[in-house]
Amino acid sequence: MAQAERLRAKLKEMGFTFIEKPYTLFAAEKPPAKVNVAVYEKGPKVLVQGKGTEDFVKFCLEPEILGAAKLGYEEELHPEAYAPHFGIDESGKGDFFGPLVVAGVYVDKEIARALLAAGVTDSKKIGSDARIRALANVIKTTPGVAHNVVLIGPEAYNRLYLKMGNLNRLLGWGHARVIENLLAARPDCPRALSDQFANPSVIQRQLLEKGRAIQFDQRTKAESDPAVAAASILAREKFIDWLADAGAQHGLGRALPRGVSSEVKSAARQLVAAHDGSGGILRAVAKTHFRTAHEVAPADFPPPPPAPARWRK
Repeated sequence: MAQAERLRAKLKEMGFTFIEKPYTLFAAEKPPAKVNVAVYEKGPKVLVQGKGTEDFVKFCLEPEILGAAKLGYEEELHPEAYAPHFGIDESGKGDFFGPLVVAGVYVDKEIARALLAAGVTDSKKIGSDARIRALANVIKTTPGVAHNVVLIGPEAYNRLYLKMGNLNRLLGWGHARVIENLLAARPDCPRALSDQFANPSVIQRQLLEKGRAIQFDQRTKAESDPAVAAASILAREKFIDWLADAGAQHGLGRALPRGVSSEVKSAARQLVAAHDGSGGILRAVAKTHFRTAHEVAPADFPPPPPAPARWRK
């Protein structure tokens, strides 16, 4: 905080005019130099905008206030993150219990700024379910945002997995449905972005006529993009809510556990025992192509086939 105050003093010295801006410790502008500076409460984080950004950073911020806060002139360095686009992400694909959830969020410059200022980030960096739910509410109520969530429950998931025979194809189908649904709300959106999980053609083949015109990009660590980060939070919210509801419905007294841990196997055995030893209950609450299903109910689920030799270590 003391470092941020040094920046405030420097801006006063340079003749900046201070203005009111939501979620900031302070914000200032200098129209002749075309520079706007905002220091957000979260971090704190500095956002520098305007045609004079490069000179301000090079000759003032870096040499005189280096380390004063996280340098936040991302709009200049990564303008594509602030241009209109959809971000797509999923939750649940590595969890034995629960659905596969694919979510998408539309952002433009103002929406991206608002989401970042509110603390929206990759859901994997958020350890609290309460925080996930709070941020999900922020995302849904941000002016101008469009969002869509496709939940593929375990029964549908198991049926589609048998039909498609490949998780990437199922993910591609979910991503394509979300993109098509978002295009109904934002038909002029030129681009969609997701994390890298398969050849983009897997998704493009699933898109209908409207969706085939959109530019679809994939990259590693796409969750650093504000739209993808927001989508990851909405997908996680829907996933954890489903686990909580299913746990209550089946009398566990707690949410179904996540992942593929020993706790997961214990909960699965408890469910099977509660249904007279029948593993059929797992089809309604779990992804039965996981080896866990065979380990818990071998009479109902055969072991999964061995991985192709090229994938073996």
